[in-house]
Amino acid sequence: MKVIIHDLDHQYDEMIGSRCDLAVAADGKYAPCQGCFGCWTTHPAECFMKDKLQQICRVIGQADELVIVTKNLYGGYSTAVKNVLDRSIGTSTPFSTYRGRQMHHTLRYGMRDLWKVIVLGDITEGEKETFRYMAERNAVNDGFHRSEVVFAQDPAELEGLL
Repeated sequence: MKVIIHDLDHQYDEMIGSRCDLAVAADGKYAPCQGCFGCWTTHPAECFMKDKLQQICRVIGQADELVIVTKNLYGGYSTAVKNVLDRSIGTSTPFSTYRGRQMHHTLRYGMRDLWKVIVLGDITEGEKETFRYMAERNAVNDGFHRSEVVFAQDPAELEGLL
């Protein structure tokens, strides 16, 4: 299953929706993570907050390919996209294991294929390196075999990148 998380305007919904199995709009119409860890322990992979991100752990956990379209914010995800990713901590468990000779949380859904980030807007070389490193580490932590980062100036360039 291909899932796209994006922080674009609604004018891009049709294009994005046609290129994936499920699109998640990071539009800020949800609560930020409260840090209760209930999605880890009390009700695994389900947030206690009853909003559109209540099942985001399961959505991301079942994605073979996760594509994140985000505006550049100082070499990091936009705040709206970061909030969606924060709410997905339940894709792993509170237990630890070794992966790649490093300690990581045990995956609830097993290994998946691709964590891809498409970064929009002006970006410096230093910010590009930060994004590449962050995407690589996010992919490892969330159980993806590989990561990819693509940079574009404008959402109009997305057509061939998704």
